[in-house]
Amino acid sequence: MKALVYEGPGRRSWKDVPDPVIQQPTDVLVRMIATTICGTDLHILHGDVPEVAPGRVLGHEGIGEITSVGTAVTELAVGDRVILSCVSACGRCANCRSGLPSHCSNPEGMPGIGWIFGYMIDGTQAEQVRVPFAENSVYKLPAGMTEAEGILLSDILPTGFEIGVQYGRVHPGDVVAVVGSGPVGLAAVMTARLYGPSKIVAVDLDPARLARAREFGATATVDSRDPDWKAQVLALTDGAGVDVAIEAVGLPVTFAMAVELVRPGGRVANVGVHGKPVELALNELWIRNITISMGLVNTNTLGMLMKLVATHVLPVDGFVTHTFDFDQVAEAYDVFEHAAEHDALKVLIHRT
Repeated sequence: MKALVYEGPGRRSWKDVPDPVIQQPTDVLVRMIATTICGTDLHILHGDVPEVAPGRVLGHEGIGEITSVGTAVTELAVGDRVILSCVSACGRCANCRSGLPSHCSNPEGMPGIGWIFGYMIDGTQAEQVRVPFAENSVYKLPAGMTEAEGILLSDILPTGFEIGVQYGRVHPGDVVAVVGSGPVGLAAVMTARLYGPSKIVAVDLDPARLARAREFGATATVDSRDPDWKAQVLALTDGAGVDVAIEAVGLPVTFAMAVELVRPGGRVANVGVHGKPVELALNELWIRNITISMGLVNTNTLGMLMKLVATHVLPVDGFVTHTFDFDQVAEAYDVFEHAAEHDALKVLIHRT
């Protein structure tokens, strides 16, 4: 089969690799219908995730059709079309049973980490993939749901919702600021509406992405290139700051922006994946009673979000801006890596 293989920092190739095989009774094999690219894939390619070894097939999001099932699999069958969760969870360890499948303790891939696709085991940017713990890690694709809708449920919608909105404890009437209007930031904007905030303020330096944030549910937008960007956000509050600031970029400067915006007693929810240490001015923050949260997505809301997407309560069709065939994966990476030049959000790579 063909797959997108990490060859070391800055190098990748679409090439022939061995077909996957069933290794455990709880596995299934999936013929990929569609996959996509995440910012985490770019972090790996840039060498920011040194534990990923050269030769690893990248990708942790996808939709596919089951072609083979392990002997212990009873709830799934050959021919089922499924959404693959980015988290593989055994469902039996202490972490899984306590609601933390992102830190599944099973030794598959790496004990204590549920995100193993494209990281510790071969991932989804391939024609076929082996899925561990299948009955806990895939969801049957609802009838009528498009590839462009379903692909968002693997990762970005649960990530924006769980790590941004839920960890930020958004309440009815809150003022929420989302720093960064990339795909995950926009997922936080869209899903924050489920909790009834009075205002959602998107902050970014790209006018095109700010326009999209308006389409996806932001009630106001602020261009962070403006010298008075902070004053513009505070003017949308009672002057004390926002109730919840969601950081969705993963840079020291954007984390600092989120901290600056939050009011005393407010919450900062860090969603962005950081490649460098971030300074935390505890000498200033301790007296402001601020709560800071962060984490790896559990995808335990995927089933609920799938219902909202299927019924168009969450109208997500605008997330996918570019579509490619599997053999155009190199072009897809170039577009995604230079998203601003191409006005790109999510790219869909699919079988035609």
